[in-house]
Amino acid sequence: MNFIANNIKHLRELKNHTQEFFANELNISRERIASYEQGRSSPPVDILIELSNYFNLPIDVLIKNDLSKAEDASFIHIGNQRILFPIKVNEDNEDMVEIVADDASAGYLRGYADPEYIESLNSLKLPFLPTGKHRAFPIKGDSMLPIKSGSFIIARYLEDISHLSSGNTYIVLTHNDGLVYKRVYDKVEEHQCLLMVSDNKKYDPYYVPINEVLELWEFTCHINLSEYDESEINTESIAQMLTNIGIQLESIRKKVN
Repeated sequence: MNFIANNIKHLRELKNHTQEFFANELNISRERIASYEQGRSSPPVDILIELSNYFNLPIDVLIKNDLSKAEDASFIHIGNQRILFPIKVNEDNEDMVEIVADDASAGYLRGYADPEYIESLNSLKLPFLPTGKHRAFPIKGDSMLPIKSGSFIIARYLEDISHLSSGNTYIVLTHNDGLVYKRVYDKVEEHQCLLMVSDNKKYDPYYVPINEVLELWEFTCHINLSEYDESEINTESIAQMLTNIGIQLESIRKKVN
């Protein structure tokens, strides 16, 4: 089923835009916006790309999912799933990997649902990642040894908490603790909580109520930066390092294929 008509209208209204203002933003007529929203015509590919860029949502999400339950710009509920909102895509409508730099991690709790904050993060396309939305997060402390402080975890956004694999590691964003990286166990049925466990046994496990969990990101890979001098590590150098890794792995993949 195609939900594009209702989604355009609802997302426009979430932004408190009139049809005339929205049409001017897209450089088309108000009549065309009205026609799309009423389902009298369907947006062509070039307009779908413009809508995708404007709302920071992939085209397939705009078309295939009913977004009418969204009440703000944090995330969109679709049944038991959560579609991350906003996200960044490139000119080919491919998801980008945003890099949450060490000096920006404290602000992530405040800005994770703010399109301007997400837009301010450096981002890049990594061709070796599996399907799904990924971000790169900095790791501090020694609670998850052998992954060292200063490393970056690249993790995939988990839309449905019922798909959590107990015992796997996740980046977890909560109201009280902000960003943490832990081994997570599903205790929702018994206690309406997640059990957070450190790999370093000197740290005690603890529970987090499920209603405090804002985001879950499942571990994909990690980049160890501990061998680099602190002065060499910044957002641009991290982006370049990840890009080089992606280029090298893509080259290897092509040779294998």
